[in-house]
Amino acid sequence: MARLQCGRFELDLGRPLVMGILNVTPDSFSDGVGVVSRDAALKRAERMLADGADMIDIGGESTRPGADPVPLQEELDRVLPVVEALRDHGVPISVDTFKPQVMRAALEAGADMINDIRALQEPGALEAVADSRCGLCIMHMQGEPRTMQHAPKYDDVVVDVRRFLAQRAQALHEAGIARERVVLDPGFGFGKTVGQNYTMLRRLDAMRVDEYPWLLGLSRKSMIGHVVGREPAERLAGSLAAALYGLEKGASILRVHDVAETVDALRVWATIKNESFV
Repeated sequence: MARLQCGRFELDLGRPLVMGILNVTPDSFSDGVGVVSRDAALKRAERMLADGADMIDIGGESTRPGADPVPLQEELDRVLPVVEALRDHGVPISVDTFKPQVMRAALEAGADMINDIRALQEPGALEAVADSRCGLCIMHMQGEPRTMQHAPKYDDVVVDVRRFLAQRAQALHEAGIARERVVLDPGFGFGKTVGQNYTMLRRLDAMRVDEYPWLLGLSRKSMIGHVVGREPAERLAGSLAAALYGLEKGASILRVHDVAETVDALRVWATIKNESFV
């Protein structure tokens, strides 16, 4: 049975896991307003845990298309108090960052996972995580958030993204990072057209790199909005449809805004498949 070493936790990937998104930013794409204060973030996280979240992913810098960078100290000030407040809640705490300084500080504060949109390519990033036991999510992105949706181009999006993720997985292996610590994310919406996003989802099984598990972030994305014609906060049904298809194609972790609804959908999905869901 596949397992993921994630800091203080060893996670069984024999059933799909739900990662709740906790944006501690003022400009979350999903609804236009994230939560910034420690108390508000804690309340939101506790709601997600009560709804069945297996993990919480804290983000202190928006990575939506067109987003501006956040200064280092501002990101630290947003993220660290929330990590400290949540570290004893009994589930793995992930931090969504590409800055090595934030990685080190978050791990010292009690984080169990680093979720990096730049796939640990920043100078010092590999060194920041190599000696810990934290889980690592390595994502593909073409370009950077401010410009990534300006006419992204690929020879073959499935081949190109798979090649990149395989190269990064090998770089982590060469840095002495155990493969049991690593999950891969194809990066839906990060430098891909709508068509390219759906091609990746449709061919997710063909994109697989060895036995590395998939983490998918499809929740409320523009690829959903393009099909259903709804604003981000109204994309739940479309997000669930994409998520369940992703599971059929081999995904292990779903990163979502709507935890309770996703957990319900997974219970029905697992029952249909005659599998247990606890």
